[in-house]
Amino acid sequence: MAQQALTHPIPPTWNEKSRVLILGSFPSAKSREMAYFYGHPQNRFWKVLALLFDEPVPETKEEREAFLLSYGIAVWDVIASCSISGSSDSSIRDVAVNDLSPILNHAPIRQIYVNGRKAESLFRKYIQPQIAREAICLPSTSPANAAWTLEKLLPVWQQILTFL
Repeated sequence: MAQQALTHPIPPTWNEKSRVLILGSFPSAKSREMAYFYGHPQNRFWKVLALLFDEPVPETKEEREAFLLSYGIAVWDVIASCSISGSSDSSIRDVAVNDLSPILNHAPIRQIYVNGRKAESLFRKYIQPQIAREAICLPSTSPANAAWTLEKLLPVWQQILTFL
C-alpha cells in the first residue's frame, strides 16, 4: 500500500473536568472513516473502558464522546499529520505533532497515558521535551497487539482509575 500524506481529521475529546489524557499515535483507516477514535471493530479500547466502568460498550461517536467526558477522560493522538500506509504504525513517516497545550492548560490532567509503544516513542521524542511531563505506556488495544487478550489488558488498564 502506498504512503499517503494525511492530516489528523478528528478533534480531541476533552473538557475542563478531564483528569486523564490517553494518547494514541494516529487514527486508523477505520477511525478516519468513522471520524472518531478507535473505530476499528476489533480494537479493544471501548471494550476495556466499558468493562472498567461496568458500562455497556458505547457504539456511536456521540455515545463514545459522552462516555469519555462523563468519566473525566480526554483522548487524542500524538500525531497531527504524517505519511502512512493504511493503518500501519510502522509505516509512519514525516511526523508533525499535535499541540497538547490547550488541553494541559485548561483541564486538570493528573496523568497522561499512551496507548501502545508507537505512541510512547513518538510522545517521548516529540512531546515530552516540550511539556516536561511523563506518560505511562499502556499495552496497545489494537488488534495488531494480539498477544494481549482482553483479559490481559484489563488489569493493566485499570490503573487509569487511580487518577480519575
